[in-house]
Parts: sequence; structure tokens; C-alpha cells
Amino acid sequence: MVRSIDVVRLDRPIYDMTYDEVMSQLKALSNDMIRKHNAKAGVGDNQFGVKMGDIRNLGKLIKPNPELAAQLWASNNLDAMMLATLIMKPKLLTIGEIEQMLAHISYFQITDIFGTNVVKMHPDKESVREKWMDSTNVMIRRMGWSLTTERVIKDPSGIDLRGLLNRIEAEMGTAPRDAQWTMNFCLAEIGIRNPDLRARAIAIGEKIGAFRDYPVSKGCTSPYAPIWIEAIASRQA
Repeated sequence: MVRSIDVVRLDRPIYDMTYDEVMSQLKALSNDMIRKHNAKAGVGDNQFGVKMGDIRNLGKLIKPNPELAAQLWASNNLDAMMLATLIMKPKLLTIGEIEQMLAHISYFQITDIFGTNVVKMHPDKESVREKWMDSTNVMIRRMGWSLTTERVIKDPSGIDLRGLLNRIEAEMGTAPRDAQWTMNFCLAEIGIRNPDLRARAIAIGEKIGAFRDYPVSKGCTSPYAPIWIEAIASRQA
């Protein structure tokens, strides 16, 4: 069920909203706390600060609309771009177009929601996964490692897990922060899901020390790989 949100008054169905009407709607849904939170995360002024739940609900009301999605994406507005990912049709995009879109993303929040709603839904994602892991563009590299983590979780057959650990040990410590995050996810998932590799994954996490001091809310698990791996593995025992 789509939660009710205040929508601009129209004399036609909501899914026929124009670009200007959608932008007005997003502006009306702005939230000061979200805008301040985004600003702390490095997002610039081109945002309204809309709650993710409201963006999702608006996307469900508008429904898939590739033309409108393209306009919203081109706005470079954080909220509009996140909404765009919800109304795109991934199969209508070539993998080359997706790569170009990734290359122009400035904020990891958009990379991740674009990955979930578009990239991971594309039938040709595996053809570029390893290439993207080597990209000099940080957001493409982040996505390459995110796709690799997905393989580790869902389909590890054919993946050289020991080779991945070697690569993480060699590269993660000097990787850009936004790419380091998904490399860390990959490290943790290998350790969690493979008891025979767990000690090695924990040792790599301790050696690199990434996210050791990352602040977490009470009751949440630290993203520091040694703590994360041991916490989840103990629950599964």
C-alpha cells in the first residue's frame, strides 16, 4: 500500500505529472532535518531534503516513465535524481548509458539507489562488473564492488574468493572512501558466509582498520569488518 502524501492538485492522473509539477511536489515535501543531514554528508545546495519514504511513495504514484525520469536525472537535484531511479525502465538503457550516468554522479546516495533500482536490474551487469572494479571513477568503482558483493551473497560460484581477499588487502587501504565502503562490504560478506576464510577476512580488516572508529547508533553493528563479521557469524552459529 502506498502511504498517503500531500500531492499537488491536478486535473488529470498523478502519473501524468510534468517535470515542473514533480519538482514542485518534491519542494513541497522538503524536510529541514533531511536537508541538514544531507548537507553533513557532503550534498550541495541542489536538493530539497525529501524523506526517502516520500520519494518512494511518489515514485509508486507516478509509475514508470522513462521520459520524465530522464528529465529528473538531468536536473542534478538529489531528490529528483533519486526519484528518477524509481521510474526508469532499466532494460531500455544500454550498459554504456548506465556507465555514463554513473560517471556523472557526485553523491554516493544516488549511486546506491541507482544501483539498487537500475544497475542490479540490468541483464548485462555481469559483463562490466570486473571492469568497473578497476575504474578510476570512484562511483563506477563503488558500483563494481557492489555488484561483486552481490555475487558473493547470491551466486559465489565462479568467484575466486581468496583472490578477492588478496585484492582487498592490497587495494582497500588506499581506495577512495566512497569505493572503500563497498570493498568493506565485500570483505565482510566473504568472512560472514565462508567459515574457512573468516579468520583471514578478520585479519585483513584489522590490518587495514577501515571504519574502526565509525560512529554507530546504540544497538547497531559497527561497519568495522572484524566486529561486523564476528557479530553476524555468532548469530548464525
